[in-house]
Amino acid sequence: MSEHGLVTGEDGIARCWWGAGGDPLYRDYHDHEWGRPVADDVRLFEKICLEGFQSGLSWLTILKKRENFRRAFAGFDFRVVARFDDGDVARLLGDAGIVRHRGKIVSTINNAGRAVALAEEFGSLAAWFWGFEPAAEARPARIDKAALVSLAKTPTSAAMSKELKRRGWSFVGPTTAYAFMQAMGLVNDHLEGCAFRERAAKERMIFTPPGDGG
Repeated sequence: MSEHGLVTGEDGIARCWWGAGGDPLYRDYHDHEWGRPVADDVRLFEKICLEGFQSGLSWLTILKKRENFRRAFAGFDFRVVARFDDGDVARLLGDAGIVRHRGKIVSTINNAGRAVALAEEFGSLAAWFWGFEPAAEARPARIDKAALVSLAKTPTSAAMSKELKRRGWSFVGPTTAYAFMQAMGLVNDHLEGCAFRERAAKERMIFTPPGDGG
């Protein structure tokens, strides 16, 4: 690994160190999902929930179970999940394909109800979440490994977390909020020199944030 956090794989492509490991699922996630701007409400809700489930675990653990989570939580259609009841909680606690943590399961159902309210108030979840896209001047001048490690949470992610909690959401701390921002393309944290930084940047250039004329 270079001092800047880049790893060149056997395919000759330089990647962020965390996405250059041996697991092809993780590499594919790094290459084709992480950092690409997302405006789909269901995908945004899914990601904020799965970041909550990841707490205390690795993202690869959650990624390997993602299809199981999707089946268990109605594809993360928050309008459906908001209607889950005690029977659904019992069903989910018995599902070995997901992370069987009662607090996180109950939180996801609660957050679904809060997501419905947010979407009704702002027109979409995307319009609300993209309102927290940080200004360019608030970002580091260069994204290398040292900068990325220092960005575990930011003032913007803290503000997002605080407002979500005020609105009744749970398992949405500042670190979880920033990981969500990174993954959903609100920021481009692919390292300088990573082959996929430019691709994410191009997608962000043509992306119109919801609520900003989109």
